[in-house]
Amino acid sequence: MGQERRNKAGTAQTTRQHKRAALPRRPFPRIMPATMPSTSLQPNRPSPLRIGWFTASCVLVSNIIGGGIFTTTGIMARDLGDPQLILLLWFIGALFAVGGAIIYGELGSQLPHAGGDYVYLREAYGPLVAFLSGWTSFTIGFGAAVAASAISFSSYALRVVPVQDESGWIAKSLSLALLWSATLIHCRGVQTGGRMQLVLTTTQVVAIGGLILGGLSSVIGQGRHFAAAPIAQEPTLGTTAVALVIVTYCYLGWNVAGYIAADIENPQKTLPRIMIGGTTFVATIYLLLNVVYLSALSIAELAQEPIVPVAEKAAAALWGAQGGQGVAALLCLSITGAVSAMTWAGPRVYWAMARDGMIAPWLAQVHPRTSAPVRAIVFQSLWASLLILSGTFEQLLVYSGLVLSLFMALTLSTIFRLRQRTSTHAQHFRAPFYPALPIALVCGAAALVIFSILERPTESLYGAATVLSGIPLYYAWRRPMAK
Repeated sequence: MGQERRNKAGTAQTTRQHKRAALPRRPFPRIMPATMPSTSLQPNRPSPLRIGWFTASCVLVSNIIGGGIFTTTGIMARDLGDPQLILLLWFIGALFAVGGAIIYGELGSQLPHAGGDYVYLREAYGPLVAFLSGWTSFTIGFGAAVAASAISFSSYALRVVPVQDESGWIAKSLSLALLWSATLIHCRGVQTGGRMQLVLTTTQVVAIGGLILGGLSSVIGQGRHFAAAPIAQEPTLGTTAVALVIVTYCYLGWNVAGYIAADIENPQKTLPRIMIGGTTFVATIYLLLNVVYLSALSIAELAQEPIVPVAEKAAAALWGAQGGQGVAALLCLSITGAVSAMTWAGPRVYWAMARDGMIAPWLAQVHPRTSAPVRAIVFQSLWASLLILSGTFEQLLVYSGLVLSLFMALTLSTIFRLRQRTSTHAQHFRAPFYPALPIALVCGAAALVIFSILERPTESLYGAATVLSGIPLYYAWRRPMAK
């Protein structure tokens, strides 16, 4: 009898072991709290209807090309006064962006999950650093950027159709209308949002291509040439570093494909191609547009007030007032695409954080029919709406480039730890020039941060306060999850 009981116990133990082996593995076992509810450990999966590489590339291109390329060259002309240096900085920014896209291509191929930078930092440095990255994405990277883009849309829309708006409520209403139109469309699912993004980006790229070709043909036909002579001022190392931070900020967005990796077909293989190819395409557009600006206007004219509407000033110089109005319409289209792309990508970060138990688990729920993270999308749009109405986002934008450069350097450095921890599969992309390329990029990003802190200490202090304010929130939100 004793032997029979031992045989039965052994058989039961073997059965339990087989059952445990047959259970599916949890997606992120190392980070998730052991006491999280099972509903959060097994969230609804994204829709099996995925988007292809072209639609994902459209999201990336729209996310990068917002209003920055059409406005920042005037600020650089005022601060630097040297057209050759301006073009050199845009070229350095292009190299930095393409190099970063190569590194991110490997990270996305190794970890093709929704969340992008948050996922890479979580796996390399743990949940606290990952949470601070997500908190920065919410407050600055996506929240403030969406609000700023929406307000830029209304300002340019009122230039296309001049309307008296002394109270400012017409502009705010247009901004909110754009934001919530994009929100409702992306809440309808990946396919609906993907079709809208495809149309917006295709039209945007065709219009920008027309601007570049028309501008180059006009400057050649009118006998204009690239004015290489700088104005009298001598740029300092600090102002040059700050200008490069601005350029880097205009290129940011080449990592957006990693945020929506779960929505892309075969992400291990296609993510590197989307990031590298899309970033190279945008870098070419940026360089050609700056050639048009610096050929249509002298550096002194670019530095004159108003300095922000560079594209409008260049178009007006080439084609008259109607040309400037047409560029304003192009900017509205470009900004609409950027708002749509950020409304799609940003909420995937908060969805991934909620899935890991970093924040309230109700954000991890997806719509039962569309499989869209509706709550996370609405959450981001509510924050952006508050910034639009209050106007407090403006101070965030001043130092956003600094804070985002810091986290970009951290994310690029994750490749060193992840290569040691993860096994390489034949389908995984391997970044070339390792370790020289990531070392150069991390050191370059760190140098930009240091020079920016020395040049703009006030903005740096605000940026540090924004990031550090996430630490008590991390422990406050995590404590209930651990009970």
